Amino acid sequence: MTGRPRFYLTTPIYYVNDVPHIGHMYTTLACDVIARFKRLDGYDVHFLTGTDEHGQKVQKAAAAAGVAPQEFTDRVSANFRALAALMNFSNDDFIRTTEERHHRACTVLWERLAERGEIYLEKYGGWYAVRDEAFYAESEVVTDGEGRRLAPTGAPVEWVEEPSYFFRLSAWQQPLLDFYAAHPDFILPPARRNEVISFVEGGLQDLSVSRTTFDWGIPVPDDPAHVMYVWLDALTNYMTAAGFPDTDGETFRRWWPADLHMVGKDILRFHAVYWPALLMAAELEVPRRVFAHGWWTNEGQKISKSLGNVIDPHALVERYGLDQVRYFMLREVPFGQDGDFSHRAMVGRINGDLANDFGNLAQRVLSMIGRNCGGRVPIPSAFSPDDRALLEAARLLLERMRAQVDRQVLHGALIDMWEVIAAANGYVARQAPWTLRKTDPARMQTVLFVCAETIRRLAVLAQPFMPDSAGRMLDQLCVPADRRTFATLDTDHALLPGTALPAPAGIFPRYMVRDAATPS
Repeated sequence: MTGRPRFYLTTPIYYVNDVPHIGHMYTTLACDVIARFKRLDGYDVHFLTGTDEHGQKVQKAAAAAGVAPQEFTDRVSANFRALAALMNFSNDDFIRTTEERHHRACTVLWERLAERGEIYLEKYGGWYAVRDEAFYAESEVVTDGEGRRLAPTGAPVEWVEEPSYFFRLSAWQQPLLDFYAAHPDFILPPARRNEVISFVEGGLQDLSVSRTTFDWGIPVPDDPAHVMYVWLDALTNYMTAAGFPDTDGETFRRWWPADLHMVGKDILRFHAVYWPALLMAAELEVPRRVFAHGWWTNEGQKISKSLGNVIDPHALVERYGLDQVRYFMLREVPFGQDGDFSHRAMVGRINGDLANDFGNLAQRVLSMIGRNCGGRVPIPSAFSPDDRALLEAARLLLERMRAQVDRQVLHGALIDMWEVIAAANGYVARQAPWTLRKTDPARMQTVLFVCAETIRRLAVLAQPFMPDSAGRMLDQLCVPADRRTFATLDTDHALLPGTALPAPAGIFPRYMVRDAATPS
């Protein structure tokens, strides 16, 4: 085992009843950025994603497709692996709930709960939404204008009565509230924390944790007529990938508890209420944080298959470019809030932030070095106050971005970066190296060195967000592969004056809009 600090983060495992869409991409992208940032910052990272493959909804989808559930899940799970490859995600593991390792983990967790008297058999009746794989209280169900009963999510519900095993969730109401009070950052953003506390304070009912009306799931130990409720099955994946049930093994002791569960706001209750209660009842450690991000709309409309406005990540990347999409998704909307996707906004970010601000800074500085410094890293002389101010801003950027990423304020980290990019562009305008070329060539060399060194730091810090583009920028500065971590940002690893540089090439091309109303 490495002596480096560790960081274990997870996406939710994605339900395999449909093809991947922008929501799946958004969650995993956020985790990928955090994982890359932590690795560059010296952490030993374990980044998990995967697919949730059991439950009534999957069984119905497989039947509709005319194939067996396992064949159906094999096919759809592969689509999520393909999404990870498309988006250049750096996950260390991809778990499927149909794997034997997961079957064993769920079985042992159930047995631990049963041994502690936390599970009992009873008859259950309630409003059940197949789409959500969730039961809802009478007070949560509404009737629409056509007389249909609907869950708060808009999913149709049906009354279900069947024998069921129950988890004694009600017994964990006060321990949960005590835990939230002792760990104020367990749920972020803060508004989501307040929602969860309000829900728990309203009273918890025991939770149905088995079903008998379908059989596509993990059988309950010693009672195979029941399969485990899909959420108990699904949530356990986070421990499966950490080595559970071998709680004495090196893997589990290294990686559990998880440092961060990243989820959409619609599944926060399962992760921030049911999951910690299950773990407390099983005498296992609770994860350190659950972060719930918001939802996207498409050009102001709710995204849905019925409206035909589902956003395909493959089409976005083909149209705009991989790193351009990665940047836009994490910069356009304050992370944690709902946001609206628009092609106009995408083009604005590409042409404004990337091409004009960052790309133009690098291109013109490196072009001036190529023309006026023999294509070599400039040789600086004494630094002026203006020089030192820009270098100091670039030096302090890591600390600022680290603080943002540690609280999952990913858009804030990019805002901090663009403040330094703006400062660098302002510095170039003030110093006017094109004029200094004629009046003070030595000063020109200093100015261009300061610019190139600032670009080096920016490119190193941009790697988690735009790994390919930042890598190409570092290539143009001839920064060795072993000097691209955050530990190598200090002046001992600054650009070496006199180093020959390749001819510069643009990193962020402008997106040419043929139709101002509809970018294409």
